[in-house]
Amino acid sequence: MKTLKQQPQDKAFTLEAGFTLIELLIVMSIMLILITLAVPQYKKVRKQVNETSAVTSLKAIATAQKQYNSSYSDIGYACTLLALGGDPNAGAPSATAAQMLDPKLAATSAKDGYQFSITCKQSTVGTTQQATGYLVNATPTSVGSTGDRGFCMDDNDLIKFDPAGGTNCTQSQ
Repeated sequence: MKTLKQQPQDKAFTLEAGFTLIELLIVMSIMLILITLAVPQYKKVRKQVNETSAVTSLKAIATAQKQYNSSYSDIGYACTLLALGGDPNAGAPSATAAQMLDPKLAATSAKDGYQFSITCKQSTVGTTQQATGYLVNATPTSVGSTGDRGFCMDDNDLIKFDPAGGTNCTQSQ
C-alpha cells in the first residue's frame, strides 16, 4: 500500500489573478461619466412622461364630467374630483361619489407629479343653481422637476397650456 507524502510548501511569491486598483478606478471613472450624461436625460424624459400623463388625466376627467352631467343633469357638472370618484365597493354611485373617475386620482387630486383642480361655472337654471361649465387645471407639483408646463381644459374639451407651469393657460396644445 502506497502512502501519500506531503510536498513541502513552496515559499516563492505567487500572483493571484484579478484586477488592479488602477483598472478598477478607470472602470469607476467611466461609469461616473456615463451616469453624469444619463441623469439629465432621464429627468427630461421623466418630465415628458409626467406631462403626457397629465394630459391623459385631463381627458379622463372630461369624459367623467360628461357622464356626470348626463347622469345628474339637475346638478350639472361636478365641482370636485371627489364627486367624480368614489370607491366602487362602497355602494351605489351617487352625486357625491359617482364612481366615474379613478378613485386614487379623485381622492388625492394628484397623479405623476401633477396637482389637479376643478373650478365650476355656476348659473341659475330655472330656480336651481347648476354647474353649467367647468375648468380643470393640472399644475406641476414642482415646476422644472416634475413638469415644465401647466395644463387646462374646459367643458369645450380644448386643452391649453401655460409654458411657465401655472394656470395661465393661453397656448393651444
